[in-house]
Amino acid sequence: MAIVNVTEETFAKTVAASPIVFVDFWAAWCGPCRTFGPVFEKVSAQHPDIVFAKIDTEAEQGLASAAGISSIPTLMAIRDGIVVYSQAGALPEANLANLVQAVRDVDMDALRASLPAGDAQG
Repeated sequence: MAIVNVTEETFAKTVAASPIVFVDFWAAWCGPCRTFGPVFEKVSAQHPDIVFAKIDTEAEQGLASAAGISSIPTLMAIRDGIVVYSQAGALPEANLANLVQAVRDVDMDALRASLPAGDAQG
């Protein structure tokens, strides 16, 4: 699946329609973001069953703020509507590939059981 550009209007629909979504919060002026972009794209091509989304923090300031983004690039992984990973910094390709597998391997039943009531929306 190709990388999709997500906006405030399409974010909830994208997350709801996809079991796993990786989101790259970025901006055009950000050097590390430009370095991480090709890595994100390459790994996305290896996992066509996962949605890889990009959110331009300059164009989508409200969405970035709602997501608590304070530095970029920030990578977020969402599984079944639950954020299972969120961290700033560009990852090397091998680390991103390992993260994809780790997100696939999350025991969602155990995760939901560990969340406070009302937080396990997925």
